This record gives sequence, C-alpha cells and structure tokens, in this order.
Amino acid sequence: MMAGKDAAPYTEESGHLAVAVVRDVAVVTLRRPEKLNALTGVMRRELAAVIRRFGTGEAVRGIVVTGEGRAFSAGEDLREAAGLPEGSLTAEAELFNDITRAVLETRVPVVAALNGIAVGGAAEMTFCFDARVAAPEAEIFLPENTIGLAISNAASVLLPRLVGGRAMRLVMGSARVGAERAVELGLVDEVVPRDRLVEHCVELVHRWTPVGGAAEVHLRLLRPDPEVVAAAMEREALAAAEVDAAGVARTGIVRFVQRGRASAASGQQEQEREEREGEHEVGP
Repeated sequence: MMAGKDAAPYTEESGHLAVAVVRDVAVVTLRRPEKLNALTGVMRRELAAVIRRFGTGEAVRGIVVTGEGRAFSAGEDLREAAGLPEGSLTAEAELFNDITRAVLETRVPVVAALNGIAVGGAAEMTFCFDARVAAPEAEIFLPENTIGLAISNAASVLLPRLVGGRAMRLVMGSARVGAERAVELGLVDEVVPRDRLVEHCVELVHRWTPVGGAAEVHLRLLRPDPEVVAAAMEREALAAAEVDAAGVARTGIVRFVQRGRASAASGQQEQEREEREGEHEVGP
C-alpha cells in the first residue's frame, strides 16, 4: 500500500481482523463483535504480524487499533483456552507477549482507540501503546486474579509505569475501570466521543509525525526499555506456568466459561418466555 492514498480495507485470513489505510494511517479493526472481539490464537498471531508489517513506517505514518461493535476486545478467547491441552497456557500468554514486542519494534506511533470494554490481555496489550484514547462507554477490566490467571504483556512493569502504586490494587481487586476514571489513573490519555474516536486517533498520529520531525527518535527514547520488558515477560511466563501446573488457571477458566453458558441459557429462556407471552397479548 502506498502512502498518500487511502486504500480499500482488506481482511486477514481469519476474517476477524481488518485493516484500512486512512489518511496514511493503518486502522486495524478487531472484527468478531458477536464474541465481543475475543482474541483467538490465530487473531493474536495476525495482529502481531499486521503491526510488524505497517510498523516499518514505509507505507503509513502510524497505526490505530480498535474494535468493531460494543467492545474493544473481551481478551483471550477463554472458550478456546478451555479446550487446550494442559500446560499450554504459557504458550497462549506468549501470543499476547508477541503483540507487545511488535508494538515496541515499530518506527511509528501506535494508538489504541478503545471503543468499548477492554478485558485482561486485550487491555494489557495496550499498556505499551504510545497512546490510549477512549470512548465514554469504554472500560478496562482486569479479571485475571479472580479467574486464576497471571497477567501478561509485561503488565507487571507496564501497568505501574502508567499508574504507579495503584497497580497492585487494580490487579488484586480485578478492577473494572470506566473511561473517566481511567484518565484520572493514567490508564487512558483522553476521552473522545465514540463517533469521532478513530478520526481523532488518526489526527493524533498526524500531529505526532510532522514532516521533518523526529517522531521515530522520540518513540525510541520514551518507550519502555526492551530489556526491562523482556525480563518482565520471563517472570510472567513462570507465573503462568505455576498457576497452570497447579490447576488454578484451568479451574478458573472452566468455571468462567460455564458461568457464561449458564448466563446465555438463562437469557435465551427469558427471551423465549417473553416471546410466548407476547403471542397472547391483545393489541390496542
């Protein structure tokens, strides 16, 4: 794709990741709205590959990542994870880690356009982004401690980098933080009306990358130290292996999935009940 022209969107092989170049900015959209854009393993691999493809700066001035529908992303697809063999959770976390590495390797700004809820690893992967802009209805939800999972994406150093000592409370309490509060904490940089969210992020990239400017140099200077990030990922991998080996993570995942299925079944029954009652209602 050539810079200077908008390009028609194209979709990655999974069908759940679409990319369009808008005013020389690659807008990457997670497209699995019926599952709140929950990230399968394939989607995570594709997202890392897309970021690397456009991160060279040869075709675009920056990258914006957003979600389709009412969620940014529900995080790792736990229904998929529940069916994986024992001992696989470390490898699953590594798929998230590679997204973080891909972002930090780019030569252009990477911005999260948080259109809705961002859960677990999907929220954590944005902690290394150069900016996070949220719609008013966006939320950041970190449920790992309650489920029995370990945080990933070098969140053990990137989250304190953003919010300081509040990181402990956010993780241990499995916090769910609204957009305005997220700004106060430093999780999010600003809140923008949803209908202008992506446009605003594209404009931000343009402001940060003026012709003749030194954006690439400052990204390198101001981003987290890659060695510190790598060390954090190693510690998190050990933690993931620990909860996996103990069975804590798998038990939590299965419980979460079963609770979700029960909730869905209850909702379906309620809908069917309302439809049956509606059949007997007398109109005006």
